[in-house]
Amino acid sequence: MASVAHGPHQRLTGSQKIGCFSSPGLCQLKWESLLVKGVKHKRCSIPSRGTRFIQAVAVPVAPPSEDSADCRKQIAESYGFRQIGEPLPENVTMKDVIDSLPKKVFEIDDVKAWKSVLISVSSYALGLLMISKAPWYLLPLAWAWTGTAVTGFFVIGHDCAHKSFSKNKLLEDIVGTLAFLPLIYPYEPWRFKHDKHHAKTNMLHGDTAWHPVWKEEFDTSPFLRKAIIYGYGPFRPWMSIAHWLIWHFDLSKFRPNEVKRVKISLACVFAFMAIGWPLIILKTGIAGWIKYWLMPWLGYHFWVTLPPAPHIPFKSPNEWNAAQAQLNGTVHCDYPKCCDTIRANQSTKFYL
Repeated sequence: MASVAHGPHQRLTGSQKIGCFSSPGLCQLKWESLLVKGVKHKRCSIPSRGTRFIQAVAVPVAPPSEDSADCRKQIAESYGFRQIGEPLPENVTMKDVIDSLPKKVFEIDDVKAWKSVLISVSSYALGLLMISKAPWYLLPLAWAWTGTAVTGFFVIGHDCAHKSFSKNKLLEDIVGTLAFLPLIYPYEPWRFKHDKHHAKTNMLHGDTAWHPVWKEEFDTSPFLRKAIIYGYGPFRPWMSIAHWLIWHFDLSKFRPNEVKRVKISLACVFAFMAIGWPLIILKTGIAGWIKYWLMPWLGYHFWVTLPPAPHIPFKSPNEWNAAQAQLNGTVHCDYPKCCDTIRANQSTKFYL
């Protein structure tokens, strides 16, 4: 979410404390000890499950030490991760990373792309059928299926935004726009902000998807404090919704050369709402709108609400490294095969 004030733009010092919340969603960081450059640690401290805030989040990643492998293993086990990779050496650039990848990963597979569309659309249609036939006590299962299936639409639009869906770029933009419509997500605004997120991943004051909250703000704002606590817990989807609303409908957040495309996407979304919603209500009533559209939509926001990992720091621009941010600052999530299949195989994709 981007509505929180960032505080003074200054380099972090060891005495500063920040909490963190993410978009879509909110998160409190709980790690009590970080490896700080120039400080020798004799042992690895494992984070507790409490709600205390960590110190000096935005610090350089320490060079590997003799016990760093064991430390990473313990942290991974504590947070349920399969593993935590080694820190990337300082001299490795994004070009080095890209050059090391096989050519095959840059090839566009039309068959695979359209297969993902077929699976997601079929799964979503099946979900709507399940909702129409299920007794009331099975509706949560039908909503869970349909919300998972419609997340596949987002993944397809995500592929289009990364220009990895088709060689025909106009077709990509059309498919991306259509895929985002059931989510009432404007495609071009999301694409512009997502590109900036990848360009400035985990950079303080630059990343558009993850934003830190200064401890002073957390301590002085009871509303913000409760929003983070509840947003990271029972209200996670609503934090994703807040991010969707704040970031993607305000023309002032976009550069002049982006505004025309943003307006086209917004017109498509508003047209879908103006035509689609009344048709749903006309045929099924307000209860049907909640049943067939709103509940699966909330399920989608549940899937895309992922908090940042506690061991990954935000860095100020003068300390930030693109390759380290993209590789060491990214968490890969594994999902059950059945969920991943109907969500267009989201967990098998990684973008630089």
